Amino acid sequence: MRPEKPQTKKEEAKKQGVNFSYAFPAKVEEIIDRTGTRGEAIQVRCKVLEGRDSNKILRRNVMGPVRVGDILMLRETEIEARKLTQGRR
Repeated sequence: MRPEKPQTKKEEAKKQGVNFSYAFPAKVEEIIDRTGTRGEAIQVRCKVLEGRDSNKILRRNVMGPVRVGDILMLRETEIEARKLTQGRR
């Protein structure tokens, strides 16, 4: 009998398969402004297309490039981002 050799992480992942979390599509309706300490996030208004909260319009912060009409995949639709304060100089 041969002793079992330790498996690499890739081999373990192949055995288990890929687990995706369920997400709800939302369409970007409006780009509000940039946010974050360095302007790295963009605040958008999006309309949820499917699920319990379908047709609900949410305000969300998005990292990365985004345009009006893009589809976001939201893991949850209950929490909304805070409004941006207009106290900029």
